[in-house]
Amino acid sequence: MIKNLITMTIPTEFDDIRPYTPDELPAIYEELIADEAFKNVIEKVMPGIPFEVFAQQMRQCKTNLEFQKTFCYPFLGKLAEKYSNGMTIDCESIKGNGHPHTFITNHRDIVLDSAFLSVLLVDNGFNTVEIAIGDNLLIYPWIKKLVRINKSFIVQRALTMRQMLEASACMSRYMHFAINQKKENLWIAQREGRAKDSDDRTQDSVLKMMAMGGEGAIIERLMELHIVPAAISYEFDPCDYLKAKEFQQKRDNPDFKKSREDDLLNMQTGLFGYKGRIHFQLAACIDNELRTIDPKTPKTELFSLISTLIDKQIHRNYRLYQGNYVAYDSLKNEQRFTEKYTTEEKKTFETYLQGQLDKIDLPNKDEEFLREKLLIMYANPVINQLKAIETINR
Repeated sequence: MIKNLITMTIPTEFDDIRPYTPDELPAIYEELIADEAFKNVIEKVMPGIPFEVFAQQMRQCKTNLEFQKTFCYPFLGKLAEKYSNGMTIDCESIKGNGHPHTFITNHRDIVLDSAFLSVLLVDNGFNTVEIAIGDNLLIYPWIKKLVRINKSFIVQRALTMRQMLEASACMSRYMHFAINQKKENLWIAQREGRAKDSDDRTQDSVLKMMAMGGEGAIIERLMELHIVPAAISYEFDPCDYLKAKEFQQKRDNPDFKKSREDDLLNMQTGLFGYKGRIHFQLAACIDNELRTIDPKTPKTELFSLISTLIDKQIHRNYRLYQGNYVAYDSLKNEQRFTEKYTTEEKKTFETYLQGQLDKIDLPNKDEEFLREKLLIMYANPVINQLKAIETINR
């Protein structure tokens, strides 16, 4: 596959958004090595390794995958070891399929959702994923270069309506090219940005974008991408208090918008905050379900139908932890799930929540409101799973 990629002609229309090709890497490496901001970050993230040694190792990576396995894979492994209680995946549903997949997941962490998925896929004999990443996160030139080495393709935002349509069509064509020609796995979040309240819903607009490329009717175009819904479950979300804080900021000021510094803080907190247990549950590819949909279904109804199908697969595949059940009972003022946790586990979770609340620095801090928002974040996966199972059992 690496040989094919080196010799493959990639349409120039993708030049601004696609990952770098292997023949482009040497020049990009030198640009990064000469970037003082990049050097400072590497020295902080990899203390004890002289930058010259890092630079030499980077120059020896001939492909994007080699770079990932040399630097990203061990870095993420150490990160998981230090800031989690381990991560697991159930990927039985895609074994033996013989083709790449487009993984659509709920979105909890800006950086780690796709990164951890790639690590776990490699551990199970699969290729890493090409990652859809918003250009709003590419705050510095070195970040944009680094993510494109790391097999990311760029989602362009802050465009006019006409530009947005053109950019979406181009990205869709690239996704179809990456799946069908490059034979790469893809990752895309089910919605733009993270679901701050953990009420995970697939945006129809994401599916509409994906269906702009490819051949045939809408269903055939989506089937070309071999969509696999995947549920990501973190026991603890290190950014939960930042999300709660943002809820109050938007409540108190409807025009509030996060700054670049806020995005950086969220990325840093997500990377280096404690996550507890982490699990990825891959559902089966939805190609068979798509085949059963009446192709005469009106477009709006069709996309809504497929979004709902993906949502149900994600919701029913959450791995729920004791804290989720405690949050549900506390939010609803019920004792529905008391058999799912001990008194000590309830106390531990409540202590955790208070610790997160204490981190929120607002001049007019509304602790009752903020606590409710935190409870909702942890209770929503339970609420959605109950609904998904109830629907399936009807």
